[in-house]
Amino acid sequence: MQVTQDFGRMLKRYRGDRGLSQERLADHAEVSTRHLSFLENGRSSPSREMVLVLASALELPLRDRNHLLHAAGFAPVYAQASLDDRTFEPIRRALDHLLRAHEPFGAVVVDRDYDLVRANVGATKLLAWAFEGLTPPPEAMRNLLRATLDPRALASRLVNHAEIARELTTRLRHEHALELDPARRARFESLLELTRDIPSSRHDGPTLPVLPVHLRKDGVDLRLFTTLTTLGTPLDVTAQELRIESYFPADEASERLLRDL
Repeated sequence: MQVTQDFGRMLKRYRGDRGLSQERLADHAEVSTRHLSFLENGRSSPSREMVLVLASALELPLRDRNHLLHAAGFAPVYAQASLDDRTFEPIRRALDHLLRAHEPFGAVVVDRDYDLVRANVGATKLLAWAFEGLTPPPEAMRNLLRATLDPRALASRLVNHAEIARELTTRLRHEHALELDPARRARFESLLELTRDIPSSRHDGPTLPVLPVHLRKDGVDLRLFTTLTTLGTPLDVTAQELRIESYFPADEASERLLRDL
């Protein structure tokens, strides 16, 4: 049956991307290795509950859990509201509250493609200062990763560009390896092309939660550190994929500069 085979191939792909053997995944999901093998090779069809158990054991994002359900012939479980949807209003209010609370320092909200969704006044002023005198391509003005990596954009003013690019390359390669959508894989590849001469970070664990950023413009140094956070435990695909990047001054001179922008 085609549906069963599609599910089996996708399950095997997700398992392989996470470096799990059948034995390890079976143990995490509390199912027999034999049953898992039958699911992967299409000899058995999963129940809806089994799909969700396996998705949880694989720690799949909500979007991928919906994909796995669809491959098995079931309807998606997790909603995917538009940012402008009326049901998203509580999350919009929460995001706006977080952005306001971080003033006068910059904070932005980006989606799963790292496109800018929201920005506070501090971030608008910071980006205006950093981009002044540059002629970046339009896509770099709306995408945080491209703005950071493109030599026509902020990359030209990042003193520690190599350090930042290593961390972002590690993140990009990880997300590229797990991505099934051809369009998004192509987008990741175009970003990775900007860092083709830069090796990934030397550490093997997750990317750093705090990243130093050293900007220099017209002889003026601005030292920041950034944090990247997500919403707690959302049950909506869009909400889970939002990231909040906050910028903090790393020294007193940088704090004065940010307050005076």
